[in-house]
Amino acid sequence: MHPRCLEHRLTEAEREFFNTQGYLVVEDALSPEFTGRLIAAVDRIDRRERAPDQQGKLMSFPDVLGEDPAMVELVLHEKTLPKVWGILGWNIYSYHSHADVTPPADEAALTWRVAWHQDSMRMNDEMETNPRPRMSLKIGFYLTDASEPERGNTLIVPGSHSWNAIDCPQDGVSCPEGTEPLCVKPGTAVIIDRRIWHSRSANTSNITRKVVWLGYSYRWLRPKDQMTVGHLLPGLDPVGRQILGACPSNNGTYDPVEADVPLRVWLREHSPAEAEHRLHQGGQARPPALVRGKNSGRT
Repeated sequence: MHPRCLEHRLTEAEREFFNTQGYLVVEDALSPEFTGRLIAAVDRIDRRERAPDQQGKLMSFPDVLGEDPAMVELVLHEKTLPKVWGILGWNIYSYHSHADVTPPADEAALTWRVAWHQDSMRMNDEMETNPRPRMSLKIGFYLTDASEPERGNTLIVPGSHSWNAIDCPQDGVSCPEGTEPLCVKPGTAVIIDRRIWHSRSANTSNITRKVVWLGYSYRWLRPKDQMTVGHLLPGLDPVGRQILGACPSNNGTYDPVEADVPLRVWLREHSPAEAEHRLHQGGQARPPALVRGKNSGRT
């Protein structure tokens, strides 16, 4: 990992915005050339996976990190990965990926419009706190122009990540008060707290919407998809192997040593304050833990 990524660390203003609004827009995250490489990869997946009876329908293709070298570059991108560790800390990895392709909608597709949800399904049913903990985030890398509404934009309710429920009928049409479409240019990255209430929307334009979504979580959270990335690990540096899920020991996801979290080792050299940060919900530092005895954590 190159030290120039430190130029893109999370600022205090960005931290405050993300903690209060539940999302963060990173403009010009991707160059036009890199965006083109990602579009070629997504188009190749779409041609292979889309059945004849699925023409004109929104498709979401999971587990895309192993599909193209550009996807690996994306998950380790110097303009976004520093913001991930700035929010979640250093005990992280990418646990999920998918590419979404939303063609211009035909009349049948327009009968389905919105479905409001928080990410992680059963997590939201089985966590008892209010609000529920963050646990993970996702980055949407927008490859095509969604700078105007009605282009299949992601709909969000800013600040709703602190709500366990939302007042809105699930009728496919209604939107809660405060709904905003994410209107962004190609090459933009949007980071969202998994708890923010959001929805897909119909694409009534003549532009096919293409977005790659990458999920990041703590290393002790199980993968959401197959994460077919083992063949990629030998070609990566230690930090890259951590982010793609290399795990020397299961216990090391909960009680990591240096071999488990090379990102922390790297931060100790390049950004010591972030290496020592212990995070709680909301991203604020908490007091150091008590010194543990030899048998701490063993029963």
